Formats: sequence, C-alpha cells, structure tokens
Amino acid sequence: MPRPIFGYIAGGADDGRCLLNNRSAFQRFSFVTRVLRDVTERSTRSAVLGQEFDCPFGIAPMGISSLFAYRGDLVLARAARDANVPMIASGASLVPIEEIARQNPGCWCQAYLGGDPGEVDGALRRIEQAGVRTLVITVDVPTPSNREQEVRAGFSSPLRPSVRLAWDFMVKPRWLLGVMAQTIVRNGFPAFENVALHTRIPMISRTATRDIGRRGRLQWADLRRIRDKWRGALVIKGILQVDDARMAREHGADGIIVSNHGGRQLDAAISPVLLVPEIKAVSGPMTLMVDSGFRRGTDVLKALALGADFVFLGRPFAYALAARGEAGVRHAIELLRREIDAGLAMLGHRSVDTLDPSCLRQADVRA
Repeated sequence: MPRPIFGYIAGGADDGRCLLNNRSAFQRFSFVTRVLRDVTERSTRSAVLGQEFDCPFGIAPMGISSLFAYRGDLVLARAARDANVPMIASGASLVPIEEIARQNPGCWCQAYLGGDPGEVDGALRRIEQAGVRTLVITVDVPTPSNREQEVRAGFSSPLRPSVRLAWDFMVKPRWLLGVMAQTIVRNGFPAFENVALHTRIPMISRTATRDIGRRGRLQWADLRRIRDKWRGALVIKGILQVDDARMAREHGADGIIVSNHGGRQLDAAISPVLLVPEIKAVSGPMTLMVDSGFRRGTDVLKALALGADFVFLGRPFAYALAARGEAGVRHAIELLRREIDAGLAMLGHRSVDTLDPSCLRQADVRA
C-alpha cells in the first residue's frame, strides 16, 4: 500500500501509547491449563444476538477498506459470509451499504449519527431498506482525534492532491493499477458512500470535507428515540465506562462493544480487555463484545474467559486484505480459528462457552 494508506491503518492517536497498551494489556493474563480431559470433539461455534457463528470473533468496521484492496468492503463481506463470521460494514465505507448487504445479507452496519432527527431517521430507513438487521452505533468519536502519525504519513480524509501524494501512489505500481486505477475505471473516483444520506463525499479532493462535528450532539435521549424506531438488534460501540454500559442497557441496547477505537481516539484511554469483568457485572442481558488490540486466538480466549461474549478484530484483517485480497482474509480467519481450537484443547475445554476466569491468573506487568 502507499505510505498514506498504510499510515492510516497502522497509526494511532498522539504518541501511540494507547495502541501499544492495547497489546501489552493481554500480557497481564496467563492461562492455567487443565489436562487429562476428553477434548477430542471441540467446537469454536458461538451464538451472539440470536445468530450462530462458526467462530467467537468477527470483522470490525474499517473505513476506506476499498483502498486496501479493490472493492475491499465487498471482499471482506464475502469472506465473512463464507466463513460464517459477522462483518460490520463501516460508516466510512467507499462502497454503498446496499452493495455490501447484497454480497453478505447477514452483515451488520456501523453508523456515525448526529443529533439531527431528520438525518437520523433517513439513515435508519436506508440501512433497514438495505436489509441490515443489526445496527452498530459508534459513540466514541464526538470530535476528530489528533492522529499525528497519519499526518506524517501524508494521510488526510479526504486525501488532498499533491506532488507528494502522486509520488506515494506511483511508487506502488501494483496498488496503483490493481486498486486505484481499477476503481476509477470500473466504479468512478472513490467516495464516501454512507456518511451523508444523499451525498457522495469524494475520497480525493482539494476542498471537500467530512463534517463530524455534529456527532458530538448525540445524547442518551437520542439513543432512546433510535431504539424506538429501529426494529432490529441495536449495538452501542465505544463503551469504556461501567455507568455508560448500564445506561446502554437501560436505553434498550441489545449489545455493547467495549472499545477505545483501536487506540485511534484518546491516547490515554484504558485498554478495553481490562474492563470486561466489571462491565460484565452490570451488562445484564446485553451481549458484551470487545475490540481493540486483538491479534491472536489466545487474545480472543482471554477476553472470553474474562466474561466477553464475542470479539471483533480490525487491523489483522486489513493487512490480510491488502496482502492477498479475499484469500488473505479467509486465511486470517482460519488462522485465528485454529489458534482458538488448539487453545481450547490445551485449556481442557471443548467449547468457548465453558471458559471462565478460573482459566486465568493475573500479574502486574508494566508496558
């Protein structure tokens, strides 16, 4: 990938401490294995929000995935569909949600919503008409974050035409021909298709902007109104506080995703996996999901043992998508599944549903 696109995937906010802490948080937990148990017939299957999946993890929403690979959102949708894992279509996708849902009728849809009732109602109608039945509202982006690493890499949203950007594209000829040129020839210049209800915002422009300032107006009262209008499953993504988890439950959320946006928002934010036990205590009937920092099947197992019901991963699938397209994403899903399966056997369990805190011991490990 060109340097700006790679910088967008790999970078975090400010100094990148949150990004690093998301990974080091898993070192605080070690497994306690059990032996001499019959684990010959194991299952990695997991039920979440009334759906049965083959693995206890899914593909997190990732903006501009169609700059990682040609029509990348559709590639992710197909790979997830065929592997029977959930895929959350990003609100910052360069492919319309209608096309993504046709490729994967079971996909979930992420939305960034403001406080304007008319815009919210229009977005809900469009998502429902696309056939989506699980809505994920991301609530941890009330204002743009300070992503210095992206700036140094030359990334902006939209991308600004410049000699440097042209050079960054030209020195990656395989990407230039296989992704950007193919997109322009077959689908037109890439644009944000799902940010505004009736407007395509170009991905490359000297003057266009993405106005996210209105997201800061969204309040709990708005969530109650959304719950009353949305007939499918409702998930709130970006919870990091016990009281917020309780409020989500009281306002009718079917599930929450404990998340710090993969270290891309507040650089001093706590790692979500550390909060799973205390949020589990107040989540009640809601499905408790978590993302940020997950890289291996053992990471997934640790979160499940702490009390999470499900896990989402982003960057691993972004890299797999960029490297090998659909084959790469399928391979990444299978690698994680195999790691989880092997981990279950060594822990003495036959199902992810039987994991609990007794599988773990905690140690104070400094980052």
